[in-house]
This record gives sequence, structure tokens and C-alpha cells, in this order.
Amino acid sequence: MNHSQKLSIKKNITVGLMLFALFLGAGNIIFPPELGQMAGEKIVISMIGFLITGVGLPLLAVIAIAKSGSDFELIASRVHPLFGAIFTMIVYLSIGPFFGIPRTATVSYEIGIVPFLPETLQNTGWTLGLFTIIFFVITVLFALNPTKLVDRVGKILTPILLVVIGLLALKSFITPMGSIGAPLGSYENGAFFESFVQGYLTMDVIAALAFGIVVINALHNEGVRDSKPLVKATVIAGIIAAAALSLVYISLGYIGATSMEAVGVQENGGAILALASKILYGQSGTMILALTIIFACLTTSIGLVSACSQYFKKLMPKMPYKIFVFAFSAFSAFVANVGLTRLIEISIPVLLIIYPLAIVLMLMSFIDHTFDRAPIVYSLALIGTAIVSIFDGLKAADINISAIDKLLSFLPLYAQGIGWLIPAIVGAVIGIFIHKLKKI
Repeated sequence: MNHSQKLSIKKNITVGLMLFALFLGAGNIIFPPELGQMAGEKIVISMIGFLITGVGLPLLAVIAIAKSGSDFELIASRVHPLFGAIFTMIVYLSIGPFFGIPRTATVSYEIGIVPFLPETLQNTGWTLGLFTIIFFVITVLFALNPTKLVDRVGKILTPILLVVIGLLALKSFITPMGSIGAPLGSYENGAFFESFVQGYLTMDVIAALAFGIVVINALHNEGVRDSKPLVKATVIAGIIAAAALSLVYISLGYIGATSMEAVGVQENGGAILALASKILYGQSGTMILALTIIFACLTTSIGLVSACSQYFKKLMPKMPYKIFVFAFSAFSAFVANVGLTRLIEISIPVLLIIYPLAIVLMLMSFIDHTFDRAPIVYSLALIGTAIVSIFDGLKAADINISAIDKLLSFLPLYAQGIGWLIPAIVGAVIGIFIHKLKKI
């Protein structure tokens, strides 16, 4: 190994914190408190399920991209080049200008700005419009120079983010708001699987498939270019990010679990955090929460705009990178003004369709050397996955076909929201069998 390709401990930590900051968006902060409140005494098993999809799988996704030496499209193209191009574009547009990027601005506004506005201004559209302009101007300024993304995000925004989260979490441990109550709803009998599926909503697996190329480019800029040191540096950065994410999730989950007596059942994690922060720190707590949300969303927005722009720059090399940065930021600002509720309603069905497909693609990339990367294996595994995930997405969009629902209900784990797993495995096994027969 070339000595120049070994990162210093400081650089490893910087890249790891950059990756952590890119992952930690508004959804990541909102979902754990709600999970904690609903899980109650089953917080430990619930958090394990959430950490698998919210931390473990994203870590594997980043490593998969580094291992491929390119981006997600290379992995998806192992099914078929056309599928690779189309599915990768869908993934980038979903976590980018259609849903992911606009959500960062809208959540920032509703949780970080609205509580400080007079009631007469809280429901006016122009305040959201003004905020989204400011939000995306800042995003553009950081995303325009991706070569300095590591220094700017890793050294400036991440420490601020960690401090504001740390202050809120520390106070909740020192003076908890109440005792941990009994689990509620589906968490009473299915805490693990409910939390496992809740991890989808963070969008971190598909985000990792986009952020992977950002990390690779950052490492390239540090002089790490050969395959082995690149994968090693990515693994180290991923572990640092995963450890930080786990600590934040566990802390926020604990806040939710101890909040029931003080704030009662709330409809979402944002309301839980808003009330909890006020109880723990008074008006200054509300300010801490606002800073946390805004910085978390801003770092994620910068990362997503940069990742999407780099990908589409690759597709259309004649177009300048900065044109994509401006275009995606402007489009996202426009979409953000439809409001958070509508964005979530539209995004959930799409996530339920593409998330399992992305997971299967990512996991298979680690074992595809065992079947010579045969497209038939990838194809049949994804067909099995899609049969269930597409129907799950339709159900989430209130399009329910009772005959298909009855048929799929016989699948193991279908009721738990992971019915796609067995068809994916069966499809892969059949594909491997066919591939072996062709070689005879």
C-alpha cells in the first residue's frame, strides 16, 4: 500500500463525521422519540430493530459502493444496463429533488421556525417561501464546491449538530421527565418488526447509495485512490458515522420513552421533542431543538444536492456541475412549498416500493462473486422482491386489491411488513440453480 494513501486519524474522523452529518436529517431526529414513546418498556428490542435498518444497512450500503469502486448504478447495472440507469435515476430523484431534499427544508421550517413566529404568520405561505429561499441559498453555497465538503461539513456543521443534540440528551438522562411506560399499539406484540420497518422512513439505505460516491470523491481528494485503501478508509468512516448515529438514536429514543408522563401521547416525534425540550430547558430548549433540526436538515440537504448533482453530471458530462446544483436546489425549494404533510403522504408509497429493491441489490453485491454476478440471479431476486414491495406501496396509497392481499398474506413476515424477504431469497436461489445448469 502506498503510504500516501493512508489517512491520518484526524482525517478519518473528519470523513466519518461528514458521513454522520449527511445521514442525520430531520427524519432521523423525529422518528426515534416517537419510537421510544410507543415502545415504552420494549425500547431495547425496538431500538435494535431500528438500528438494523437505520444504521447497519446504511453502513453496508456505503461499503458496497466503495467496494464496487464506482457508484450505485454500477451495482444496479448487474441486473441489466437499462435497469441500472432507470432505477438509479429513480433512487436519486426520490431522495433528491422530489422528496428528500424538499423535506429537509419543510421540516426545518415547521419545527425550527414556526414555533418562533406570531400566530398570525404561522399559516401564511410567504413565510415558508422566504425560508426555503434562504435555506437553499445556503445549500447552494456549500454544495457548489464539493471538494471542500469534508472540511466544511465535518469541521463546522457537525460539531454544532453534536453539541445541540448532546445538550438535550444529557439533560434528559440527568433529570428524566418520567418513568418508562408500557408499550402501545403494534409495539405491544411486534416491537422488533415494527421498528425495523420504521427504519425505512429515515431513507438512509437509499441515501447511502447516493452518499457513497460523495465519500469516495472526498477520499480521492485526500489522495486515497486504490481499491483496498479506499474500502478500508470507507469502512473506518462508516463505523465512526454508525457509532455516532447509534448514540444519537438511543439518546432520542430514551427521551421519547421517558416523556409519556410529562407530555402524553403525541402524534409525531417532532411534537414529542418540542414539548420535551421545553420541559427540560424551558424556552432555551425550544431554541436548542430548532438549531438541531435546522443544522441536521441543512447538512443532509447539502449532501443530497451534491450527490444528485455529481450523478447527473456523470450522465450529462457537458453540463456544468453548478447548473445541476442550482436546478435541484430551485426545484426542491418549489416542491417544499406544498407542505410537509403532503410530501410525506406521497413519499411513503414510493419508499415502500423502492426500499426493499435497494436493500436486496445492496446485499447481493457482497455475495455476487459466488454466482459470477449472473444477471439471472439478480433479476429473479428483484422480481420476487418487487411483487411484494409494489403491492405494499399500492396499499400505502390506499389502492388495495383484496385478492392479491389474501394471496400474499400467506407469506412469512408479510404481516410484519417484510413479506418481500422470502420471495427475494427464493428468487435468488432459483437464479443460482439456473445459472449452475447453464454452466454444466
